[in-house]
Amino acid sequence: MPTPPADQPETASADPAAGKSDENSQQNEEVTKLNDQLLEKNEELHALNDKYLRLAAEFDNYKRRVQRDQRDTIRFANEKLFKDLLPTLDNLERALQSGREQGRIEGLLEGVDLTYKHFLDTLQKMGIKQVSSVGEVFDPAQHQAMGQVESMTIPENVVVDEYQKGYFLHDRILRPAMVTVAKTKTEPGNGEGQESKEGVET
Repeated sequence: MPTPPADQPETASADPAAGKSDENSQQNEEVTKLNDQLLEKNEELHALNDKYLRLAAEFDNYKRRVQRDQRDTIRFANEKLFKDLLPTLDNLERALQSGREQGRIEGLLEGVDLTYKHFLDTLQKMGIKQVSSVGEVFDPAQHQAMGQVESMTIPENVVVDEYQKGYFLHDRILRPAMVTVAKTKTEPGNGEGQESKEGVET
């Protein structure tokens, strides 16, 4: 048999098993990496879910507290008002007791008068004040005319009498004063101070 020439190179044979092993190893690494990323994302998801549940529970508790505070605020909104009015009630009780024990109407009237003044002081501290009426020009925003009286001495449209006091709450009218208003005397022979029967809107 003829022998091959000495200078002819030998052909290297490729190993397909080794190539496949490298490919599998690469795939395994990628799968491991993806699994690690998935685990990391799952942990983040659990952490976010726990945070959400805690926030939801805190918000629910906050909402219940706010609702309770609102109920308490509505229920006890007038607490200070009532507390400030209690001394007036005490004074009335003392005035009545003094009137019964002494049997004198003067003592009872004096006690009621002091109580009335104390009550007005309490209302003024809360922003309630009386509407000025008698001698003032009629103001439909503050006064409610119940009638008119003819007069030659009092200017027209001036309040001459007050049936019921009016009150302000700060700068808002709480209740208008019920008043009688003067008008110019037109017919001779009618006495001054004669009140008309019909109410007047001025």
